[in-house]
Amino acid sequence: MATEKELIIQLFSKYNSEEITGIDKLPQSGGERIYYRLTTLKTSFIATVSNNVKENETFLYFTKHFKNAKAPVPTVFIENDAKTIYIQEDFGDASLLSILEEKGFTEEVKVLYKKTLEALATLQIKGDENLNYKKCITSKEFGKQAILSDFLYFKYYFLDTLKIPYDKEKLGDDLDALSNYLNHADFKFFLYRDFQSRNVIIKNAVPYFIDYQGGMHGALQYDVASMLWQAKADLPDVWKTELLHYYIECAEKELQQTIDVSRFVSQYNGYVLIRLLQVLGAYGFRGLLERKAHFLTSIPLALKNLKSFLQNNKLGISVPEFERVLELIVADEVVHRFEPIKATDETQLVVHIKSFSFLKSGYPKNESTNGGGFVFDCRGILNPGRIEQHKKETGRDKPVQDYLTENTRMDEYLTGVFSTVDISVEDYIKRNFEILEVNFGCTGGQHRSVYAADALARHLKNKYAVKTIVKHVEQNFE
Repeated sequence: MATEKELIIQLFSKYNSEEITGIDKLPQSGGERIYYRLTTLKTSFIATVSNNVKENETFLYFTKHFKNAKAPVPTVFIENDAKTIYIQEDFGDASLLSILEEKGFTEEVKVLYKKTLEALATLQIKGDENLNYKKCITSKEFGKQAILSDFLYFKYYFLDTLKIPYDKEKLGDDLDALSNYLNHADFKFFLYRDFQSRNVIIKNAVPYFIDYQGGMHGALQYDVASMLWQAKADLPDVWKTELLHYYIECAEKELQQTIDVSRFVSQYNGYVLIRLLQVLGAYGFRGLLERKAHFLTSIPLALKNLKSFLQNNKLGISVPEFERVLELIVADEVVHRFEPIKATDETQLVVHIKSFSFLKSGYPKNESTNGGGFVFDCRGILNPGRIEQHKKETGRDKPVQDYLTENTRMDEYLTGVFSTVDISVEDYIKRNFEILEVNFGCTGGQHRSVYAADALARHLKNKYAVKTIVKHVEQNFE
């Protein structure tokens, strides 16, 4: 049976006779789609692999439609008959978010945001013309039921998980009233649904859009709210105000009519709240229930974002129980509950991480005075060392790393490791311990254990800023 890469190469050869000089798997986002970058001597392409045929068909239909509307979306060059693989234009890796993180809140970055919002207005309004919303993945419209579903998603996966007390009947009435209010927005066109700076790729100072397959019919305000209130971007309030009014001007040009700014902004505030709560619901599901570290660490920033919104904006409708509950969840004690402890200059803890071979050197001797630490056995993961081309490589070589991420459950294994080690790291920082030892063993101490040890070191540095010392016993490098 052909591998994913072999299927991609076969499909590409039907479109282009150029020789592929590289095929690299890209980091996976929150969805199930897998992306590869194909490189030739002249250019590069993106190959997408997904077994969600309905989602793929929606993306392919939207892309063709939006290209005809002159919207900045990628060209799809070829797709396989099963609609599980398609090859599209490559805009590069420079997202609007990455540029913001690199350059900060400069005038250059603000101009990119304005270009993005101008293109968004075109996509929403021009792209709405003759769009067949029956092609949507789920709902055709972001109407009252979809709005209410987002509120309930937040309630079930975040509010209820935190066990925040509330009057069930009063809160239900408030959510129903707010959903009704927002459903009567004046302007409904194409709603991107996941419009954030990570999904805007900048190439030659021009914004291009990706990941719009979740779109549907809905209010203009939702997407601009998603963009301007993205927690990760953390735009200054003065930027949010200026960019919102710039977007309204762009929408007026596309609509060729005047917008009631006061009413538009009032409804916009409601959609900001929907988006903020929908994100918290997602973080609750992925973090509190699935225990994925990345989502847990994102919760404090999302709560602070919500607190800032509540302090400075009005909804335009009375929902007292809902507002009372929101004030409870942005309280300092709730926010602090999710903020991971960070190492400081005074922190004595050093985490010693080793990879080793069970057959050659055996269990490393514990050097800590408190006797704390772990030994994780990686031998349950498929061994790249059994494959001829990987025998002389290590877990630091990209082909081995690709094998482990694409063909094994290493990422799932490491999620469990991180959750376990995190408990001790947090405790040791608080108790001012000096050493924590974590060891990863495999058959030869060359592939799986090396990869896992390096991955844990990166995780601890990013999450806790704690000092780590990594030693690969069998490889004689650190």
